[in-house]
Amino acid sequence: DLIVHVRDITHPETILQKATVMSVLKNLNLPSHLLDSMVEVHNKVDLVERYKPTEENALPISALHGHGLEELKAEIEKKILTATGKKILTVNVNLEGPQLSWLYKEATVQEVEVMPEDGTARVKVIIGNSAFGRYRNLFPN
Repeated sequence: DLIVHVRDITHPETILQKATVMSVLKNLNLPSHLLDSMVEVHNKVDLVERYKPTEENALPISALHGHGLEELKAEIEKKILTATGKKILTVNVNLEGPQLSWLYKEATVQEVEVMPEDGTARVKVIIGNSAFGRYRNLFPN
């Protein structure tokens, strides 16, 4: 669903390495949307003083120090959701009903926050459009 190209920007041949990787990917006859949506990551920015990417949309990170990793995770999540046609939603469910069980079967449940005072839960899920449509039909409230 997604290509993430991680480069060591301190390597003296980093530009040539990118060209080689792009050539190999193009020779694999991958769908153009994969190449167009590729995430370009520049790693080891901690070793270059005041590093600024010269390439548009490149994400600077330092895996060693954790710099830029939250931005990278957010970008990967956004692109994967777009590529798969899914979305992240938070729905309120009645814990006495079958909604939570249905969500565990038909979606990816990320978080469940139980509200014991009223017998409900706030459930954060990753769900496709068709599954969400079925959910709304089955549980209109």
